[in-house]
Amino acid sequence: MGSYRMCMCFTRKFRITEAEPPIDVKEAFAKYAEGGTHMTAEQLQRFLVEVQGDGKGDGGACVADAEKLLEQVLKSRHHISKFTRHTLTLDDFHHYLFNPDLNRPINDKVHHDMKAPLSNYFIYTGHNSYLTGNQLSSDCSDRPIIKALQRGVRAVELDIWPNSTKDDVNVLHGRTLTTPVELLKCLRSIKENAFSESPYPVIITLEDHLTPDLQAKVAKMITDTFGDMLFCPQCECLQEFPSPDDLKHKIIISTKPPKEYLKAKSKDTKNNSDEDEWGKEPSDLTADQEDEDKSDSDSSEYNDVDDQECRSEASDYKRLIAIHAGKPKGGLKEALKVEANKVRRLSLSEQSLEKATESHGTDVVRFTQKNVLRIYPKGTRFNSSNYKPLVGWMHGAQMVAFNMQNYPPVMLLLQGSCQVAFSDQKGYGRALWLMHGMFRSNGGCGYVKKPDFLMNVGPNDRVFDPREKLPVKKTLRVKVYMGDGWHLDFKQTHFDLYSPPDFYCRVGIAGVRADQIMKKTKTKEDNWTPVWGEEFKFPLTVPEIALLRVEVHEYDMSEKDDFAGQTCLPVSELKTGIRAVPLFDRKGEKLRSVRLLMRFDFV
Repeated sequence: MGSYRMCMCFTRKFRITEAEPPIDVKEAFAKYAEGGTHMTAEQLQRFLVEVQGDGKGDGGACVADAEKLLEQVLKSRHHISKFTRHTLTLDDFHHYLFNPDLNRPINDKVHHDMKAPLSNYFIYTGHNSYLTGNQLSSDCSDRPIIKALQRGVRAVELDIWPNSTKDDVNVLHGRTLTTPVELLKCLRSIKENAFSESPYPVIITLEDHLTPDLQAKVAKMITDTFGDMLFCPQCECLQEFPSPDDLKHKIIISTKPPKEYLKAKSKDTKNNSDEDEWGKEPSDLTADQEDEDKSDSDSSEYNDVDDQECRSEASDYKRLIAIHAGKPKGGLKEALKVEANKVRRLSLSEQSLEKATESHGTDVVRFTQKNVLRIYPKGTRFNSSNYKPLVGWMHGAQMVAFNMQNYPPVMLLLQGSCQVAFSDQKGYGRALWLMHGMFRSNGGCGYVKKPDFLMNVGPNDRVFDPREKLPVKKTLRVKVYMGDGWHLDFKQTHFDLYSPPDFYCRVGIAGVRADQIMKKTKTKEDNWTPVWGEEFKFPLTVPEIALLRVEVHEYDMSEKDDFAGQTCLPVSELKTGIRAVPLFDRKGEKLRSVRLLMRFDFV
C-alpha cells in the first residue's frame, strides 16, 4: 500500500498489486497443460519447442532441460528445500516467463564463428578510454579502462606523451587541462582486467607523441608487462589478420610504425593541395572542421631527430605493432585502396566517414572486407557525447570508437581566449545505448561477426551499397504485455509526489534509414505495474544490423517526462516467443528488478 499526501488535510492511498498473467499467457498455459491446473515437465517442453522456438537447431529443449527449468522455477518462487510438487501452476508459469534470469530475450553464449579474420567482426571499441569525464579538463585514470574491460570492451585507446621531465611516459589528452596518469599503471590494469569478461583479444590503440628513445622505453614496458600475452607478428606487415579464436587471451598493439612519421614529415612539406580537406593537418583545421586522424596523426616531435637514430631506437617498438595504422596523403580514394599483400588500419573522424560514405560508400565497404576501419568522435564533442554508430556499422567499420565516460557536468571552461560552454547532460544517451545493444550480441564477448552481405562480393565486383533501396526481408512483430519492478527499485515519490506513476513504453528500430522508426503505447495512469497489451509491426529491409529500441517513460503533464528504463537488443539475436526483458538505467547499468514481458515473432 502506498500513501501520497494530497494536502495538509488528507492522504490518498493506492494498493500496489501484482498484475495477473496476460491473456496470451493464460491461453498458452491452458493449451499446454491440456486444460488442467498444473503443467508437467513434458508439457513445458512442448511449450518451449512450439512457442519459444527452443527446439530449433542444436541444443534444442528436451524433457531433461524442461525438468531442470521446472525445478529452478519452483525453487526461485517458493524457496522450499523439500518441495515435493514437480508441476507448475499458472502463477508459477507466469513467474517463469517474467524472470529475465530464466527466460532471456537473447542468447547469452558465444555462438558466432570465431575463426574468421579480425576484419570480419565488429569490435567493441572505446575512445580516449583513460578519461574519467569531459575531453578538456577531467582526470586521466586507469579506472575507466578497468570498467570498460569489465563491460566487455575489446579495444582501448591510450594517448601517450612525454612527462614533464621528458624521461618517462604519461597517458593524457594532449594540449588540454586533463591531468595525466602513468602509462605503466594503465598497462598493468589492462593486464589484470583484460580477460575478466571475455577471452577474446584486447587491442590497444596508441596515439603516439613520443621521441624514439621514449618509444624504446614503451616497447620495454609493454614487453615486460604482457610477456607471452603479447601478440607479435612474425612478419613486418600482415597479409591477413588472424582470427579472434587464434588470438584468445592475447594483447594486440595498433599504432603507426615509427618510420611512417619521418616519411609523412618529408611528404607534408611538398603537399600543398587543397583538393581534400580530409588531408589537411590539424593546425590547418578549425575546431568545427576537425577531421584530424588523431590516432594516426603525424607527429611534430621529430623535427630534429636523425633518420638513422629513429630507426635504431624504435626498432623494438615497431616489432610490437601487429595492426599497422596509417593515413595516405592522396585523399580518400587513395586511403581506401585495398592492397593485395598488406592489411592495415585506417581511422576517420565521424565527419570524414560521412564525407566518405557520400562519395565513396562502396569503396568504404570494400576496404573493410579486408582491412580495419576505426571511426572516432569529432573533436568538438568536448562533453564526451557520441555519434550515431549505425553509419559506421552499415559500411562495415569494425572499430566504432565511443566515449564511455562518467563525469560531472561542466558549465564553463576557459581555454585561452575562448569560452567553451558545456551542457549539463551526463554523456549517456541513446547513441551509447545502441552501442551497448550491439555488443550484447554473441554472448557479450566483444566481437560480433559481420553479416555476410558486408563481406560478399557479387558479379562485376559489386558490394553492398547502404544507399540502395531494398525490399523488406522480414517483419518483426513485437507485443508489449506489461512491466513490473519499479516499486522495488525506486522511492514511492520518485516519479510523482502525489500519485503512482503514469508509464508508457516506446518501441522502435535503429538500423538503415528505411528501417528506422519509433512507436509508443498508451499511457497507463496511476499504476506501478502497467499492463499495455499492445502489438507493433516493424518491416525490416536489413534485419541483420537492426537494433530493437525499448524505452519506458513516466508521463508528466507539467514538466519533461521522467525516464524509467531502457534497453537495446540486436534483432538478429532475439529469441522468439514470450520473453522477460530487463531494463537498464541511463548509464547502461542493469536495474535490479525492472523488466518488461514482451513477445517477439518474425512474420
